Amino acid sequence: MKASLSGKQIRWLVIGVGDIAVKRVLPAILAEPRSILEGVVTRSPEKAASFQTRAWTSLDEALGHPGIDAVYVATPVAFHAPQTITCLRAQKHVLCEKPMAMNYREACAMQEASKDVGKILGIAYYRRLYPKLRRAAELLRGAIGQPVLAEINCHGWFQAQDGRRGWLLDPELSGGGPLYDIASHRIDVMNFLFGRPVRVSGHLSRSVHKKSAVEDSATVLIDYENGVRGVVDVRWHSHIDRDEFRIIGTDGEIRLSPLNGPGLRYPGGEDSMPLHANVHYPLIEDFVSAVTDNRPPACPAGDALWTDWVTEQVMAQNH
Repeated sequence: MKASLSGKQIRWLVIGVGDIAVKRVLPAILAEPRSILEGVVTRSPEKAASFQTRAWTSLDEALGHPGIDAVYVATPVAFHAPQTITCLRAQKHVLCEKPMAMNYREACAMQEASKDVGKILGIAYYRRLYPKLRRAAELLRGAIGQPVLAEINCHGWFQAQDGRRGWLLDPELSGGGPLYDIASHRIDVMNFLFGRPVRVSGHLSRSVHKKSAVEDSATVLIDYENGVRGVVDVRWHSHIDRDEFRIIGTDGEIRLSPLNGPGLRYPGGEDSMPLHANVHYPLIEDFVSAVTDNRPPACPAGDALWTDWVTEQVMAQNH
């Protein structure tokens, strides 16, 4: 048995054994000293064999198992709200994959359920724990004057030709295309740094994958209470990968490109702040501490639902 750092261990149930769970979530739980993987819920129990843990095909049956403290919801977006609310009502803490839900109404219902039962609900916007983003938040207090514009993009190619994550192309499961998948992370980065969004406009298109059921590109403009304007551009039709982020102020700029790299440049300085080899590990570690210390996690539901609010504004403008 693992040694506990705080005198308490958290027993986890993971719902869904897909790409993210196999590559990041399950390894993070197995590596975190205070965490124990109690089991998984999956339609295909053989997927859990390599993790040497119990597998259920029924969520209700799994939640009836004694000793589960926390649940990681790693299923397609359409299942986030119903499964999260079910787990909360079963008196479990929940860490849910992003985006929070299919729409703002569902996200609010998840938050209300968390409040009603007094259990912690966190959303897996793990970039909030990047050391370079936390450093950028410090630098925004004067290093570039008044911040006025932030530009962030993520471009790549995705059509699930290899059969992996094909559900992302089904709007009934995913909610949308890159707006829901990769823009949600970047909208949350903006919200983390600049606060509450107050006005949104956006364009969705099928520029290349014209027969796709979801958009292949999205461009979103967000105005914040503090006067910053954010531009988020995401694309699934680029054979050139891009992962760029810069924040422009009245007296300079902060460059964080690539967002998923260690580098951070600002007026008069440059830092290199490596990420954890498994970016979900700090997320799991933080959530365990949130549970054991009875404090909010890195991205509580009340913060995350603002990304769903932004997404909903864009969807409404394009339908």
